[in-house]
Amino acid sequence: MSDLNEDTSADRARRDDATISRVLSRAGTAVSAGQTLRTDYDGDQFDRDERAALRRVDNLSTELEDITEVEYRQLRLEKVVLVGQFSRGTVEDAEVGLRELAALAETAGSQVLDGVLQRRPHPDPATYIGKGKAEEVKEIVHAVGADTVVVNDDLAPSQRRALEDVVKVKVIDRTALILDIFAQHAKSKEGKAQVELAQLEYLLPRLRGWGDSMSRQAGGQVGGAAAGMGSRGPGETKIELDRRRIHTRMAQLRRQIKAMEPARNVRRDRRLALPNVAIVGYTNAGKSSLLNRVTGAGVLVENALFATLDPTVRRSSTPDGREFTVSDTVGFVRNLPHQLVAAFSSTLEEVSHADLMLHVVDASHPDPESQIAAVREVLADVPGADQVKEVIVLNKADIAEPETLMRLRARRDMTIEVSALTGAGIDELLALIARELPRPEVRIDLVVPYTRGDLVNEAHKHGEVLTETHEGAGTHLVALVDEALAARLREAAVFA
Repeated sequence: MSDLNEDTSADRARRDDATISRVLSRAGTAVSAGQTLRTDYDGDQFDRDERAALRRVDNLSTELEDITEVEYRQLRLEKVVLVGQFSRGTVEDAEVGLRELAALAETAGSQVLDGVLQRRPHPDPATYIGKGKAEEVKEIVHAVGADTVVVNDDLAPSQRRALEDVVKVKVIDRTALILDIFAQHAKSKEGKAQVELAQLEYLLPRLRGWGDSMSRQAGGQVGGAAAGMGSRGPGETKIELDRRRIHTRMAQLRRQIKAMEPARNVRRDRRLALPNVAIVGYTNAGKSSLLNRVTGAGVLVENALFATLDPTVRRSSTPDGREFTVSDTVGFVRNLPHQLVAAFSSTLEEVSHADLMLHVVDASHPDPESQIAAVREVLADVPGADQVKEVIVLNKADIAEPETLMRLRARRDMTIEVSALTGAGIDELLALIARELPRPEVRIDLVVPYTRGDLVNEAHKHGEVLTETHEGAGTHLVALVDEALAARLREAAVFA
């Protein structure tokens, strides 16, 4: 009987080791092993080279062992242990979520050492995983030499503090990890302001005070006679002062973001003369690679989560010669922090002003349906996004499982299979964009004098030229254009 129990324990240990190995390998997640794959359409990628210019070199420290503050997070490679919890679904589904957390931690500049999963009906209100499991995590942290525990969920401030008290190392939750990645990758002034606002909203209910920070600042009789007149009253604790400063800074950031709105609207109005295509999708689904393939923009492409934060707009043309703009937006993720959704609302407005939405899906992911659902959940909070026609673009079709592609084809959505890496399906995608983009409705049949070649050029760019012949008085043009261009053409025409 004891031998049987030993065999069972050994089998259980082997299964646990296999689970941890699968989690740490991140096979089948958004971030896979290996270098970022690039094409000639991706350009020089100076941004990617700049981002990778500072890397930690292990085992070179001498006496500087206590590094508390470093400007670039990549220099201090934190060693983390992941903790996940699930109440429904299969272990495989939970592992996919934990592998995604491993990819997020690595993107933030950490080294993932271990990962544990727990099934329980509800999170423990005190330590999230229960005190017994917290003690086990403490032993794992000590054994592998980790300095941070990352929890794949949102923790209440009391849960985080209680778990820290048990495991004796820093504990952060999923939201804090995503905010850290956004803070590293934001480059534009507006993007940095949006990220800082989201960070402060997250920090506000999590301020923690002890010792002097909980003492009153010259309030009431506590101040004593030495404090003098004007010092008597309830006073403020240091933590209350911190809250007030945070509220003040948040108000400043909101004013800054609002002040940037007119310039953003002017840029958008200039683009409204051309049809617009918005690219949305899960993080690392290949949105920027697809933008580069369609427009040759050369924007940053990196095998990392949230590589693109600042929206990029580039111009392209359909096979029949009509020009349109393509907007690349920030990637989404499961349980995207609501602070980020609110802070990036101005960026997400690009989607509601689009004429067509390309929803890029990583077809090689083990659970692409959940990614589609996560993106649509965020888009549901963007006013007007539900009115934009959506096309599901199954990217990475060259490495996707045939069964997955067949399952996704069976959906009611309009779908197309492409590979931004190899270029397969890109011509078909451009043809689909040409079919689905709105066409100008005003038909003109007139002769434009040769001195107004700019109007003929504009008809080619913004309209659909049916026939064009050259006559003695000018260019005889038969085309479909919008009302504004039609009025200018009629005004300049020699005769109709």
